Amino acid sequence: MSHTRISPALRQAVAERSGHRCSYCQTAESITGSLFTVDHIVPESLGGQTALDNLCLACWECNLLKHDRIIATDPETGATVRLFNPNTQAWREHFSWQMVGLLIVGLTSTGRATVNAIRLNRPALVNARRLWIQIGSHPPQD
Repeated sequence: MSHTRISPALRQAVAERSGHRCSYCQTAESITGSLFTVDHIVPESLGGQTALDNLCLACWECNLLKHDRIIATDPETGATVRLFNPNTQAWREHFSWQMVGLLIVGLTSTGRATVNAIRLNRPALVNARRLWIQIGSHPPQD
């Protein structure tokens, strides 16, 4: 399978639109020590285009865990639903912070399925959030 190269200008536009945060776990790129990836919301393998409206910024682990999925199961209802689309859906409508920013809670079927599928509360990330909260760098304020 071939992957389309993303130009520096397109990557910059994607990063700016996301506020330089992972579109899924909301981690700020600036506090991780590494550049984030550009995720195809609908993967190229499923016909997704390399265009601004199908791209979002994602940390490496969220991108790896999402992989080529666009649907997942809501653990509460058992329904199969589409994963969160950061370009067409508002993060705060589908997720909220719990324990002062330590955990992400899914508010909707889409939110719950995304939290579960991409493991938005994976232990290493929760531990990092704990430290970021202590230094005032987390959670995002907007």
